Amino acid sequence: MTRRRWIADEVSGNRAALVGAHAEHLSRVLRARVGQEFDIAANGTVRRGRITSIAHDRVEFELGEEIPAAASASITLVLSIFKFDRMEWAIEKCTELGAARIVPVIASRTEAHLAAAAAKRAERWQRIAREASEQSRRATPPEISQPMKFKDAVALPGTTRIVLAESEQAVMLRDVLQSHPAGGDIVLAFGPEGGWTEAELEAFRAVGWTAASLGSTILRAETAAIAAMAVVASL
Repeated sequence: MTRRRWIADEVSGNRAALVGAHAEHLSRVLRARVGQEFDIAANGTVRRGRITSIAHDRVEFELGEEIPAAASASITLVLSIFKFDRMEWAIEKCTELGAARIVPVIASRTEAHLAAAAAKRAERWQRIAREASEQSRRATPPEISQPMKFKDAVALPGTTRIVLAESEQAVMLRDVLQSHPAGGDIVLAFGPEGGWTEAELEAFRAVGWTAASLGSTILRAETAAIAAMAVVASL
């Protein structure tokens, strides 16, 4: 039976701990017991962990041998801020598919009230990403950046930088990715509801981003992000 994986809140040598609500879920909801074993992600590596003590707000582990983890590509998602319930769903699913970093961006068509409230959602987004990482057996959760202005997002570095655009007809995402240099960083940018403005697309192209399409159908923002991550995973 596959052991459940947890991402440690605290790590010191061969000891690790879950604290707060994280620990309470394991101790009270799952009724863990001393001596039970789980996989524990600690400082970017995964090790076998045996529970040594349990309290309602703290569960401590003794760490054993390292468990090999598969290498994954470095993928950054630039997500223009859109309706929070749909954006949270995108963050959860893209985490499961392997996103290394998620950057919320305030685009021209981002609704003003969402842009104003976004900074207060960062902690919730981080929690969602952490829970999705544990569920999908990742060694580390993706970095969830603080909301960023468009001009700063355009300047993000990457070996292959792709802006998904409804107006692009000739170039498909898969074709761009197949020419992607092995071992390089991939950055994928997604517009908000209503898509990127022409001025924004020109700003991307002016600094070397490649515009690409996911096909002829018009996708919701969250669907586009998940579909693009699935294409990356398949390659």
